[in-house]
Amino acid sequence: MNNASLGKSDRLQRTLKVLQDTRGRISTRSLMRKANICAVNSVIAELRENGADILCEQEVKNGERRFYYTLLKSPEA
Repeated sequence: MNNASLGKSDRLQRTLKVLQDTRGRISTRSLMRKANICAVNSVIAELRENGADILCEQEVKNGERRFYYTLLKSPEA
């Protein structure tokens, strides 16, 4: 996979800003809506390649799996 550079990607910058502003866990759906992105797992992988430390947690409620993301450390500028 070719990763976009954080400095050149509006998509990655929007997603990082949402994660930074959230200051806690955010669901896949909320992240999609607030950052205006689609493939959350791919965007998270690209942010990680750019130096972000992002925790992904899974919860099962009423038989449905939900994923939540938490920014632990922002990438170096």
